[in-house]
Amino acid sequence: MKPPQKTVISASRRTDIPAFYMPWFMEQISKGVFEVVNPFNQRVSTVPATPNEVHSIVFWSKNFGPFIDDGYGERLLEQGFHLFFNFSINSENAILEPNVPPLKERFAQLEYLSDLFGSRSISWRFDPICYYENGQGFRQDNLHDFNCIADKAAAAGIERCITSFMDHYPKIRRRLSTRPELELTDPPLMDKVNTLLEMETRLSALGIRLSTCCEKDIIGALPPTSTITPSSCIPNDLLMELYGGKISLRKDTGQRVKAGCGCNVSVDIGSYRHQPCYHNCLFCYANPSSGIGQK
Repeated sequence: MKPPQKTVISASRRTDIPAFYMPWFMEQISKGVFEVVNPFNQRVSTVPATPNEVHSIVFWSKNFGPFIDDGYGERLLEQGFHLFFNFSINSENAILEPNVPPLKERFAQLEYLSDLFGSRSISWRFDPICYYENGQGFRQDNLHDFNCIADKAAAAGIERCITSFMDHYPKIRRRLSTRPELELTDPPLMDKVNTLLEMETRLSALGIRLSTCCEKDIIGALPPTSTITPSSCIPNDLLMELYGGKISLRKDTGQRVKAGCGCNVSVDIGSYRHQPCYHNCLFCYANPSSGIGQK
């Protein structure tokens, strides 16, 4: 009888666990199980959390400072877990992302993670690309630090950059109702295509591949000479290449497959409701905290 396939844990699309909830995460690891509440029907399921049952843990964050400072990564390695990192590093912009650390701190975090865990275990996410007007009569964006971030990522050995354009969810429009001077805009398709092609040119020169998260229409509009591909932010094929073993290569049907999501199957253990994110990003598709600091 074949042993059951191990699980990939996503920690997490729904909140920033490395920045705000690592004590909780480690407590569940010590218990050997996570209890996960389905955000749609509120049903509770249990997810095994031992090295014998978990192939890899994929951490998503904009701030790995607390994760690094308290040595959580080293402790998880000692327990036998394999780790992978989706590190979102966007341009400094207090309007769009008011509570993330300065770029200098995030660059130091990236270098540390690369040195300790290996550069191939990290995907850099420049996500999302945002366009906005703030009453000055011209369109602005958050691409101004992109070249600098790309240089730092290349120096750290990063090979993958994942990006997307902001989705205009109703909750974002409601959030902006208190900011009448600010308008998030959605540029034409070909403007987006040209932006990606410029990014691709820059990244290719640095040895970094560009892919897109849930941008099927834009991928379809790219010229045949482009090397930009749909991303798999949970890349089980790469996880097996890095750490061996066998895990499912099925697409995660719980994600936006029709929009171009290439993620493989995993189990997300975060909670929108019970673990609010305190970065308070203006474009967040989740339900960010209204506060400005950590509980």
